[in-house]
Amino acid sequence: MSIAENIAAIRARIDAAAREVGRSGDDIILVGASKMNDAAACREAIAAGIDVLGENRVQEMTAKLADNAYEGAPLHFIGHLQRNKVRQVVGKVDLIQSVGSEALLLEIEKEAAKQSIVQDILLEVNIGDEEAKSGFAAEALAEAAALARTLPHVRVRGVMTIPPADATREENMVYLRKVQALYVDINEKLYDNKLEYISMGMSGDFEDAIRAGSNMVRVGTAIFGQRYYAK
Repeated sequence: MSIAENIAAIRARIDAAAREVGRSGDDIILVGASKMNDAAACREAIAAGIDVLGENRVQEMTAKLADNAYEGAPLHFIGHLQRNKVRQVVGKVDLIQSVGSEALLLEIEKEAAKQSIVQDILLEVNIGDEEAKSGFAAEALAEAAALARTLPHVRVRGVMTIPPADATREENMVYLRKVQALYVDINEKLYDNKLEYISMGMSGDFEDAIRAGSNMVRVGTAIFGQRYYAK
């Protein structure tokens, strides 16, 4: 199937999952995770009406930006962001989804101040408390959200998470619902209910994520096909 056909099929599945919980597919933002796909694939996805393109790797994103790969769609950074690469991302993307430490948050504030801009971000939650994964622990999210509110060049738009890859479907739903509850809590207590995005769900679980409250899903292989990693 083509990228356009894949996107159409995924939107149908998104709409069906949303309707199960009294929502509509129009409420869900589809992010095409275009890691390891070239500029032509990005353009094909944009032509097919993808809502957003998301990149995981700074070097790849920079190369595609030079090739105008994202023209016509918003661009999000969705991968792990090292502090020494912040300057290559701030001001280049509409949203940084993966802000998962106080040090990274402050580095983004510093760079955005240099550029005299306000950078939109999501706070990443390490909901499974995985040592190898970045993100704020669930119990640290409120403190991080409170800090972010004090930073004039950063604007929190919501939260993002990636549950443990080895979780069962039942465990995954518990994680997803816990993040949704955390989002509601900080939205009510700290952000006057002005937060907008819960970014949860990828190719293997986006329907369950929508059922758990997600309104932004990051889908890669189901749109672009299987990735082949060098050994």
